[in-house]
Amino acid sequence: MAGSQLKRLKASLREQGVIGPQQSKKQRRKIAQNGKANTNKRAAALESIREEFNPFDFKHNARGPKFQVTSNRQVFGDAAKGIAGRPGDAKAVGEERRRQTLLVEMNRRNKSGGIRDQRFGENDASMTYEEKMAQRFVREKQSHKGSMFDLEDDEPIDALTHMGKSITFPEKDDFEETDLLDPEGSDSGNESVDNQRGLKRVRGDEDIEDQDDEDAEGEPERKRTKQEIYKEIIAKSKFHKAERQAQKDADEDLREELDEELSDIQVLLFSKPKPQSGESDKGLSKADDAGREKMERDYDLRLRQLALDRRAKPSDRTLTEEEIAQRDVEKLKELDEKRQRRMRGEELSDSEDEKNKEDDQPALEEPGWFEEEEDDDFKLGPGIRTRPTATELGFDDEDDFIVEDDLLASGSDLEPIDESEDEGSSAGDEDDQDDEFTKGLLNETEARDSAFTKSIGTTKSETGEISSCPETLEQLVDISRSLPPEQIPPFVQKVRILYHPKLASENKSKLANFSRALVQYLFHESNKSSPLPFATLESITRHLHSLAKSFPIEIAEEFRSRINDLASRCLSPTLGDLVILVAVGTIFPPSDAFHPVITPAILLVARYLGQKIPKTTTDFVQGAFMGSLALHYVKLSRRFCPELMTFCLNTLASLAPTKLANKQSNFPQHEPAPGIRITGAGKTEVKKLRAVDCVTPPSSEKGDLLTRVATLNTTLQLVDTASQLYASKTSFIESFEPVILALAHLAKGSCKSQLPAVLGDRIVKLQARLQTMVTTAKLARRPLELHHHRPLAIKTAIPKFEDQFDPNRHYDADKDRAQLAKLKAEHKKERKGAMRELRKDANFMAREKLRVKKQKDAAYEKKYKRLVAEIQGEEGREANAYEREKQARKRAAKR
Repeated sequence: MAGSQLKRLKASLREQGVIGPQQSKKQRRKIAQNGKANTNKRAAALESIREEFNPFDFKHNARGPKFQVTSNRQVFGDAAKGIAGRPGDAKAVGEERRRQTLLVEMNRRNKSGGIRDQRFGENDASMTYEEKMAQRFVREKQSHKGSMFDLEDDEPIDALTHMGKSITFPEKDDFEETDLLDPEGSDSGNESVDNQRGLKRVRGDEDIEDQDDEDAEGEPERKRTKQEIYKEIIAKSKFHKAERQAQKDADEDLREELDEELSDIQVLLFSKPKPQSGESDKGLSKADDAGREKMERDYDLRLRQLALDRRAKPSDRTLTEEEIAQRDVEKLKELDEKRQRRMRGEELSDSEDEKNKEDDQPALEEPGWFEEEEDDDFKLGPGIRTRPTATELGFDDEDDFIVEDDLLASGSDLEPIDESEDEGSSAGDEDDQDDEFTKGLLNETEARDSAFTKSIGTTKSETGEISSCPETLEQLVDISRSLPPEQIPPFVQKVRILYHPKLASENKSKLANFSRALVQYLFHESNKSSPLPFATLESITRHLHSLAKSFPIEIAEEFRSRINDLASRCLSPTLGDLVILVAVGTIFPPSDAFHPVITPAILLVARYLGQKIPKTTTDFVQGAFMGSLALHYVKLSRRFCPELMTFCLNTLASLAPTKLANKQSNFPQHEPAPGIRITGAGKTEVKKLRAVDCVTPPSSEKGDLLTRVATLNTTLQLVDTASQLYASKTSFIESFEPVILALAHLAKGSCKSQLPAVLGDRIVKLQARLQTMVTTAKLARRPLELHHHRPLAIKTAIPKFEDQFDPNRHYDADKDRAQLAKLKAEHKKERKGAMRELRKDANFMAREKLRVKKQKDAAYEKKYKRLVAEIQGEEGREANAYEREKQARKRAAKR
């Protein structure tokens, strides 16, 4: 068992020879001879013992080194002993340094002024008085700087300077030195040197030469001192100042005289001559007054016009054809980029949302739905135009309409014609009013186009006067009931012009309600037993497309309400529902990833194609119509629609003359109803489907057969268009191989003989085209790869030796990376050190604040106790005196 701390200390001192048995005089004499060496040895021994008995003063690595390394580098100092640091000494040094710096700043915080002790050696007791004086002398010599204008300096100066520039005096100055001479005069023998120099400057040339000769013969003239030069400069300055003051006084006196005479001048200026007697003079004065008043009014009016007139702006130069083409290309590119971003579902900024959306995009080849007959009631194609369309005239949409001459109602507030004037002036005024009216409705490009400013060759018909803007469906139906179908679009155009938002503030809300009513009118007229011609419905749709730019929320909400109604009866749509779906795809951008109107419409179309099991010919026609809508919706975004492919395959299998083999059909196939398959149609013609076929069943068996043949033809066109649309998809092979099998079945002799020859040839061509596309897709397909990177080297376990290995050094072949790692390590080390110092500073400040607070509290407590003791002492003396007085009175009463 180890002894106590005291016993181990004594043993260590005895081993080091610090203590021991008493020494003789001879031994002490010998030790005294080697005094300094023995003293150093004793101090080193005591230091080692102190370090040994205070283990907390050193920082050791208790776990040892992280890696056992071998190196030929020699280790010295504390590292050889395994000492990593001296926390005790470091803490004491840091504490002392903070007391000298941080504590001083704390005490001086929020204090201004004070006395700084800058005496030499005041706080250094080791300096003698002579050393303090010598240091003061050296400091004075270092701080003393000679001045160029020092009067005690006898060294001459080169020249006088002011703000870095030399001051030179001309030979003849405006200030004469004779002014400084004694006015009473003096003897020439007693004249000063300054007076002689001044007299020499004002004498003639001969006197100057004589004086120079005399000076040359006699003693040379002494050089003027700086003080004399300064006196001369000051005197000149005072002289000029006196002259300026005298001039100022003279001006002030003259101004006062003018002010005194001003009243007389005003009487002469504003006095009016007395009017002469006579009526002619009175008439002339009245005419002059009237002319003057008119001139003043005209002047004031012109002044206001000039004040309110806009400043002229520089006009843009005329662009060349190449620049115009480049601008159009950039605009189309920007619009296409925005459409691509919306198609990917990316959000647009507010400034991009406020801009107008792009117009219609070029469409892919779609199936022909429309007949070119004049007597068709309702078609979804362009039809035959009785008047040039807006596109043919160079217009983009229905906003670019032509304002006709008799568009405004007679007798209205906006009527531009004055009937009282003659015919020529009336026509001129009408043109001016038309130009003024269309100026706010057309932009600069449209206003320069001749198609907007002159009438086209169309027949005008009376559309009736509009008493108020129709804001509900009932009002719109009542007005349109008395109009022929071809006059409804001009009526809508007239409403849009008469109630344009620029004409009145309340027109905006009226047109918004009119837009809602127009959507309802489109649905209402399409569901009638005899719907409007498609040309009329198409014009209404174009008007809605134009109004949607100004009222997008109102029109979108109305279309959404129509779509919500269709959602409850999705599998049995009406003609109005189909027209609404067509209008939705025309008005709103179908390529957007998320759209409040387009997305529900696409979901309804996909729901019909996926859930509808066709039983009748009308169901197949509706399915083909829905398929064409689906292709129209996805033609720009090229999104894959599996419901479309499944419905087309079911239509081909159901309308085929013979049943498709089960082993060839790898898609969910429905069993067709009896009498649906096409038979005996070899000599029939292939017609185009009409929109009314979607809701009207055929009236005869032959008509039913023609409709089924047209449906099969339309389905083949849908498949062809879908193959072009999905050619770049990776799933093209799996999607169209079942179609090739179905087409191969239709191309067999048993099926081909039952179909028209034109349709059979189309089937064969489509089969060959799809086979080629599938083969090309197979060649372009590549198998999936797990990784695609360069080959990696095999790791080796061969050790690498360093001759001068240092465990604290990073060995990296990349110098830049090693330098970066070194900088990061230094930054991390400095950051940790700074944070550590900040924490220590905060702890020191907290300790000092607590110490100061304790001192203040202790002083307060001491003072409080002293005051309490004094008060209690005074109270005790008064109480004792009171008791003594009380006892004395009692004794006096007993007597």
